[in-house]
Amino acid sequence: MFTKKFGLLAIIVILVGGFFVFGLGDYLTLEYFQTQKQAIDDYYQAQPVKTGLIYFFIYLIMFALALPAGAVLTLAGGAIFGLGWGTLLVSFASSIGSTLAFLASRSILRDWVEQRFGSNLAAINKGVEKEGPFYLFTLRLVPIFPPAAINLLMGLTRIKVLPFYIVSQLGMLAGTLVYINAGTQLAQINPDEGILSADLILAFVLLGVFPLIAKKIVDWLQSRKVYRGFTKPRRFDTNMVVIGAGSGGLVTSYIAAAVKAKVTLIEKHKMGGDCLNFGCVPSKTIIRSAKINNYIKRAEEFGIRNASAEVDFAAVMERVQSVIKAIEPHDSIERFTELGVDCVQGTATITSPYSVEVNGETITTRTIVIAAGARPFVPAIAGVEDIGYLTSDTVWELREQPQRLLVIGGGPIGSELAQSFARLGSQVTIVQRGARIQPREDTDVSDLVAHRFAAEGIDIRTECTTVEFGSDAEGKYLDVEHAGQPDRIRFDQVLIAVGRKPNTENMGLEELGIELTDKGTIDVNDYLQTKYPNIYAVGDIAGPYQFTHTAAHQAWYAAVNGLFGRFRKFKVDYSVIPWATFTDPEVGRVGLNERDALAQGIEYEVTRYELDDLDRALADGEGHGFVKVLTVPGKDKILGATIVGYHAGELITEFISAMRHGIGLNKVLGTIHIYPTLSEANKFAAGNWKKAHTPDKLLTYVAKFHAFMRG
Repeated sequence: MFTKKFGLLAIIVILVGGFFVFGLGDYLTLEYFQTQKQAIDDYYQAQPVKTGLIYFFIYLIMFALALPAGAVLTLAGGAIFGLGWGTLLVSFASSIGSTLAFLASRSILRDWVEQRFGSNLAAINKGVEKEGPFYLFTLRLVPIFPPAAINLLMGLTRIKVLPFYIVSQLGMLAGTLVYINAGTQLAQINPDEGILSADLILAFVLLGVFPLIAKKIVDWLQSRKVYRGFTKPRRFDTNMVVIGAGSGGLVTSYIAAAVKAKVTLIEKHKMGGDCLNFGCVPSKTIIRSAKINNYIKRAEEFGIRNASAEVDFAAVMERVQSVIKAIEPHDSIERFTELGVDCVQGTATITSPYSVEVNGETITTRTIVIAAGARPFVPAIAGVEDIGYLTSDTVWELREQPQRLLVIGGGPIGSELAQSFARLGSQVTIVQRGARIQPREDTDVSDLVAHRFAAEGIDIRTECTTVEFGSDAEGKYLDVEHAGQPDRIRFDQVLIAVGRKPNTENMGLEELGIELTDKGTIDVNDYLQTKYPNIYAVGDIAGPYQFTHTAAHQAWYAAVNGLFGRFRKFKVDYSVIPWATFTDPEVGRVGLNERDALAQGIEYEVTRYELDDLDRALADGEGHGFVKVLTVPGKDKILGATIVGYHAGELITEFISAMRHGIGLNKVLGTIHIYPTLSEANKFAAGNWKKAHTPDKLLTYVAKFHAFMRG
């Protein structure tokens, strides 16, 4: 088998190499064709069949070997053979040539690609099995990719040969007609009468607009296919229905109402969603109380003696609720009603691409935006349902502080709440399945946070496998396994924080055939559209990021695309996505870290600045952590930045802006930063990059110049 593949590859290399070595491309240009046109016409008149066969096989070989000048050959075909015969010859030659290239790609490359990238190719093959012919047809009809690239890539999939040939023949027919027609007009140019004519201009205008026309045809065909079986209402009750009043849903509704669209917002629980009621707001509130108590414990560091405090846990949790209530008006039904949004309390069910049912009534709409969010994921650990567990949704109901708190999961939610409860006086144990907490961050980041946690008395158990929850006369316990050895952890309350599960159930998605990804999120394209182009999804239910600010970012695209997409659509931009984990020290992040860069094979340089050298951090007693910036090797272009330390979530903003607007470290260094502030850390990091790229050779000459000037 290897010998056959090598032999086939050798033949292809020899043929392609011969084409370029012997300069055969010089005979396949419009200029050469124009000089030989009369001779070709005479030969064609004398031997039409032979001429057609010669042309057919030349064209077939050119297409099979992916050699250039396909467009010139097609135009020449129209000029020599006319619209009818030219289309026939080119259509079959290009389809057969494409199939030969497809088979060569499959024979030589597919096994190797599947061995190396089998997991990545599995999803592609699954899609090809389902929609392969239609997908290929769209690629053939709309010239997004060169035909050679399509032949190569499709050969790596599991699409069958016959469908590939038939679809290629049909898909390329329209484009072939357009080019052949242009060739027939070129053949009629009379130099004595001038080269421009109405027919020629029309032919080349058609060449230019054909991709747009083809795209419209594809969209129409896709629409007919997707919406088959559904009746589109002649009139709609509203322009847009938004399901879910979290960050994504609120911002989508706000934008739609701001541009005077009629929008209905449906929320089954609480306005403001998880962020206001269970996530960002309550967690940051308890973090603040915990930090105040920690400062009191550290009072002697600041020259204050005999400071002490007693934590009233119930009062802390009541303060959490009071802060939620203070912010509630920003997200309230009253406010959004004033903005022009029709707010409905109830459970939404999507009954068709054009209708949503709520409270027994059906609302017809042009566009639907799903922003139903996510909920805490609870793994199927033996005994978990009997133990009375807490999640990030229910922990706020506590009014009695647990003496021993067990936290399952060392990600952002688990880390933030674990440290807060520890600082308020609970004995906290974190059980993490992986080798370290905050596993999405670089090792030096998670190690620094873990070191602080340990110093504050938090017991971190990494590489632990949970076995079973239970209880006995001594209270509740969790059996775990670590390094092959069993262990038992005692606790009073357990908080499960191992991730979030999208709220995709009981909404009508399955009935409509709206597909989910392997992560359980709704499968959306670059425009946030689902299977149905008028149904969008944003926020946690869509992914790929589960951040409040990302949901709000997506909301703009969903609102604009949903209302004005028939004129222009915008691809959602994930190029600069920041986030922060509000532990102490905080972790602020944007773009790549070293872990991601290595995984993606991206070359980078690292520049660090340690915060124990920063005047303001030392003055505030927070001289720990660092700024780490990844740049393109030899350049100041920022690939990503991570800050670990005091107010890192605020400091990272400068790097977010720099990346968003293409500002390099040289300009960060050249920007005046107020002294003494924490933000100087960013400038000093840029200064360290500059020092590492000092032009030593130039400075040698400069030193000699100064010596010369001294005499």
